[in-house]
Amino acid sequence: MKTVIVAMVVMGSLLVSDGMAQMKPLKIELPTAMFVGTPKTIKSANLEAPLKGKRAPVMVPPGVENVAIDADVSSSDSFPIIGELELVTDGDKEAADGSYVELGPMKQHVQVDLGETRQVFAVAIWHFHSQARVYKDVVVQLADDEDFITNVRTVFNNDHDNSIGLGVGTDKEYIETNDGRAFAVKGEKAQYVRLYSNGSTSSEMNHYVEVEIYGK
Repeated sequence: MKTVIVAMVVMGSLLVSDGMAQMKPLKIELPTAMFVGTPKTIKSANLEAPLKGKRAPVMVPPGVENVAIDADVSSSDSFPIIGELELVTDGDKEAADGSYVELGPMKQHVQVDLGETRQVFAVAIWHFHSQARVYKDVVVQLADDEDFITNVRTVFNNDHDNSIGLGVGTDKEYIETNDGRAFAVKGEKAQYVRLYSNGSTSSEMNHYVEVEIYGK
């Protein structure tokens, strides 16, 4: 009996190792860097520590692609102050004028419709990154329906005090750079992706340059 158990454990280990071997770093084409270093004037109770070296890559299986390119985008702000919602998924991640959409103050969101149910493995976000700032209460959720009633899942949340009412998050706030912020989603299935923010350390307005959603 012991021999059988050991064989099963070893076989399981081999299977896990083989699965891990199939994962690979997500390759993201980054926009032009507008500034370098960590500004000393930005303070936040939940800000991540300065990064030493390169950020660990997001690991994804082979064959994933940006399934959000040119996808339909809606928003909590029906009349953006600057830009059009189409800019969120147009493939332009640069920080130039005309490359971003500005939504109204306080809690706002953009929502990407992937057109059909997709298996999502990573999400990458670029808010306004030509000036150093921290966007507050960044929350990313997936759902099966556009009203976010069915099978809602939170996959990123740095709202440490639940100020926008979607639950307390354990992720850290971060300073916007041309790196954006990419994170793994681990194959969750969804058609709709909603991204929240609640102003920034620079203003009450909310900005989105680009959202990429990597899946199959």
